[in-house]
Amino acid sequence: MIDYIQEILSTLKQNKLRAIMTGFSVAWGIFMLILLLGSGKGLQNGMENNFRGTSKNALWIWSRRTQVAHDGLKAGRRIQFTDQDVEALKLHFDKNIDNISGRFYLNGEARITYNNEFGTFNTEGVMPEFKEIQIVDLKEGRYINSIDIEEYRKVIIISIPIKNALFKDEDPIGKYIRVNNVPFLVVGTFTDPQDKERKRAYLPLTTAQRVFNGSNKLGEMAIATNATTVEENKRIEEEVRLLLGKRHRVAPEDKQALGIWNTLEHFKQSQGIFAGIRMFVWIIGIMTIIAGIVGVSNIMIIMVKERTKEIGIRKAIGATPFSIIRLVLSESVFITALSGFFGLVAGMGILSLVSTALLQAGSDVERTFWNPSASLGVALWALLILITAGLIAGYIPAKRAASIRPIEALHVD
Repeated sequence: MIDYIQEILSTLKQNKLRAIMTGFSVAWGIFMLILLLGSGKGLQNGMENNFRGTSKNALWIWSRRTQVAHDGLKAGRRIQFTDQDVEALKLHFDKNIDNISGRFYLNGEARITYNNEFGTFNTEGVMPEFKEIQIVDLKEGRYINSIDIEEYRKVIIISIPIKNALFKDEDPIGKYIRVNNVPFLVVGTFTDPQDKERKRAYLPLTTAQRVFNGSNKLGEMAIATNATTVEENKRIEEEVRLLLGKRHRVAPEDKQALGIWNTLEHFKQSQGIFAGIRMFVWIIGIMTIIAGIVGVSNIMIIMVKERTKEIGIRKAIGATPFSIIRLVLSESVFITALSGFFGLVAGMGILSLVSTALLQAGSDVERTFWNPSASLGVALWALLILITAGLIAGYIPAKRAASIRPIEALHVD
């Protein structure tokens, strides 16, 4: 076996420049394929991070102004959601909704203070079900519960950035903070999976409405449906629009009066885009590899032509056509496998370095480009395809070498 490898190396040394250039083209092909696949994965991860903190089949509903006069009411009227809208949706969509919550925003950013520390942060009142729609990672304590809602408890959960700003290294659980000068008990801390630096606080919806003069008004509603397809979620979306339109006397053709964001629809659209990108990447990568394989085939044809006399001598002393084919194919596979391995390692190494750099950069970039990587399985499949292509590339010159007649080869000058 060692003698066999030495023979291959000796042959390649005689055509050193050609072998290096051909090997480089093969290595470059698989290197670019790995980089392109990794980059596509990085973009996809960034896109999915934008959906990571929310239910994939959610509907976000907010009010706007009417654009069309209807039922004796002028255009330009502001729609105002109330708690009764949530109850109506619950009743109508009893079998289609997993979770629903109203949202009550404090005007502007609330001023939150603890001892001598203070800041202005986004603060809103929500229902316990909101945790299953706008997903958070609880770090300490608990989320808002049904007893908080029923008893109008003055409790609050805060994000880790708010904790760090107000409490520094102190444990906030069980401490009172003031929201617009009203005391609230901290019962939990959390991080936002979409943006770990986001500064946000949640209050019980009923408490926020009562304490901050919200009556029964809502700024927005959020629904998590049990739909499994975009079509089904779109159907629910249209029914929601129709029901709320009737409740608030909105013209059926006035699509601007109610804003609805269908998370499942946009998530599937994004997935479709990245499926197309992955296909494009594979096509470009494979075409690059094919260019390298063509180079391997060409250099093997040249090497066979230059070694015609040597092959003739081998056949004259008893070498079989199979042994000649095996020799040429071995040289072809050796070039492609070795070059492909170096290209694979280089590509995976670059992706690893970029991923580490992005990890150190933090959440500033994770919503656009994150953890670019190519799975080892995909990389090994690419290498296997490359080796197979090397066999195919070497077969034509190998077949030609095996067909050389000793007497004709020995007369070659």
